[in-house]
Amino acid sequence: MPHLAARMSRAKPSAIMLIAEKAKQLKAAGRDIISFSIGVPNFLPGPHVYEAARKALDKDSGQYGSNRGPEALLDAFIAHLEEGGLRGYQRSNIATGIGAKHMLYNLAEALLDEGDVIVFPVPYWTTYLDLAEILGAEARLLPCPAEQNYKLTPAQLDAALPGAKVFLFNNPSNPTGMVYTEQEIAALADVLVRHPHVWIICDDIYNRMVFDGVGYHNFVNARPELRDRVIQVDSLSKTYGMPGWRVGFIAGPEAVANAVVTLNSNHITSIPEVVNAAALAALSGPQDVPASKNAEFAARRDQVYAALSAIPGVVCPRPQGAFYAFPNISCAFGKSHNGRMISNDVDFCSALLEAKGVACVPGSAFGDPLALRISYTCPAEQLAPGLQRFQEFIAELK
Repeated sequence: MPHLAARMSRAKPSAIMLIAEKAKQLKAAGRDIISFSIGVPNFLPGPHVYEAARKALDKDSGQYGSNRGPEALLDAFIAHLEEGGLRGYQRSNIATGIGAKHMLYNLAEALLDEGDVIVFPVPYWTTYLDLAEILGAEARLLPCPAEQNYKLTPAQLDAALPGAKVFLFNNPSNPTGMVYTEQEIAALADVLVRHPHVWIICDDIYNRMVFDGVGYHNFVNARPELRDRVIQVDSLSKTYGMPGWRVGFIAGPEAVANAVVTLNSNHITSIPEVVNAAALAALSGPQDVPASKNAEFAARRDQVYAALSAIPGVVCPRPQGAFYAFPNISCAFGKSHNGRMISNDVDFCSALLEAKGVACVPGSAFGDPLALRISYTCPAEQLAPGLQRFQEFIAELK
């Protein structure tokens, strides 16, 4: 039998999906499972989105679409950017794709040669390291522990950028839920200006999910001279409750957008007509569903943070966006639950799932083995019981 490509030895399944699948199997076997594992918004878009999709089906042409995306959708995304304070983009600066993950993969292919260095903070979204390893790039990881609120410092960034090709930044953060203030973004932008050889990818798909009035801020607004190096990545998945529709966007320099369009022509050709119609309706139609869900997630954050803060030894910086908390649970290491030793984050999550039926993702999946990720998008009636089980589990450790 012929061999697979060497890169496949570096590819691995999503750790998040593995945990979610294990929880699903236990639930199918009759266990009472509460899943804090997968980052699915757990709400649906407004009815106008479905109506637009139905109308598109009624007049479906059955033809290929644009590799870049239809003009109306590009214009709607440009308006979306402008509402977030990012102005001056044209259609030639935009490209669409099959979700943000696809856009990130396209960008990695477009910007990174084998052996190039990509820099990003830890904790990171699992796909970042996977992309680097699959493409043979060198990942330069910048540890940002709970003691520094899981945030990157200007000094760390300045020391890491010499010799790098790409800086990948996620704000608000998955997995931590942390949001950088306007002053913090400005300080990092000042560093980036001093390293003109580095591309800057801003994975900001949670930019409409920000709490406490801290606001969403961007390097381009802080230092406009960075515009010709910054690539924005966005998606409908989280803001509009549309992860299954698979619509992602980038906005950046024309050369980068054109490179992504070229890759689209070889990868996907185009997004289906019906999906384009739904995406256009989401971006340009009523925004009441995203607004109400943001308020709901802020209230859930308060509930999660209060529960975690009440547990002796657990350290969790207060999240201010997305729908995640990332508590440091290393206080449990070296203890046992019903005779089962907890040596690390994987042990903790496995024992928690088996003993209490609560599924969380080990922090090592995100580069931080001292923590775990809680996604608080479960059905509302499950949140309090799930948090109580979490508290009980730690209280029972000996």
